[in-house]
Amino acid sequence: MARALWKGAISFGLVHIPVELHSAVQEHDLDLTMLDRRDFAPIGFRRYNKNTGKEVAWDDIIKGYEYADGEYVVLSDEDLRQANVEATQTIDILAFVKAEEVPLTYFETPYYLEPGRGGDKVYALLRETLRKADKIGIATVVVRTRQHLCALLCMGEQLIMNTLRFPDEIRATDELKFPPASLKAAGISDKELQMAMSLVDGMTEAWKPEQYRDTYRSDVMALVKKKIKAKQTKSVAVAAPEKTPARADNVVDLVALLKQSLGGKAKPAAAAKTATKAKAPAKPAAKPVAKTASKPPAKRPARTTRKAA
Repeated sequence: MARALWKGAISFGLVHIPVELHSAVQEHDLDLTMLDRRDFAPIGFRRYNKNTGKEVAWDDIIKGYEYADGEYVVLSDEDLRQANVEATQTIDILAFVKAEEVPLTYFETPYYLEPGRGGDKVYALLRETLRKADKIGIATVVVRTRQHLCALLCMGEQLIMNTLRFPDEIRATDELKFPPASLKAAGISDKELQMAMSLVDGMTEAWKPEQYRDTYRSDVMALVKKKIKAKQTKSVAVAAPEKTPARADNVVDLVALLKQSLGGKAKPAAAAKTATKAKAPAKPAAKPVAKTASKPPAKRPARTTRKAA
């Protein structure tokens, strides 16, 4: 049985729905170990006292907030919980809005909400209410030491809690330059728009997530296995200098690109290469660092202050 990251309740008016929070995603990052290029020994990190330089055991580590230079207020896990008990135990729904009104830049991390003991009926009631009203709930919740804005939405039989970024976490775009929204101002003709629409129609299909996978990670792991088989277990990855791609002197014909894309089963990248005739030399791939066969890599210690789920 999956272990819950957090247990509490959804506060919906006067109704409390006991729920358990479970992560909805899992990462598949490449686990590369940093090595000393001189002897291929793994590089480790240690927790140490900045005054004495001596290493500190986990049992001797506490948390503190620096309110002035060199002055701290010590905060225990119980202090952080007692600061606002209700906030740390409830997902408090503040409002209901249309999902399309929330910009995609606000959405952060999804979690599954599983009904707690005796909460099946009220859980189903909220789920079906959201479905019928075609709305999402906007709520706040404290997980560990951080308060999150979040959205509650239904997906099939599940309620999903997706953490949202607060407005002050969204960067302004004032310093960025984008083409004007008007087709005329952007220099787009009706013919070009129609061709682009035809290209989109030709590439439209049902959403099938199983057909997509992380091919880069697979390719890197295949290279690692190849190096192990060739007994190349102590090679150092040295990145070759990057070459500057040649500039195309001619102006790209957008209609020609779209026509070629439609004719070539929607391969715009290949069409663009043909139209511009710009030959960009491929960058030689840097060899990944291979782990020493005789020594297992040292794992990094967990950080003292973890990011909230």
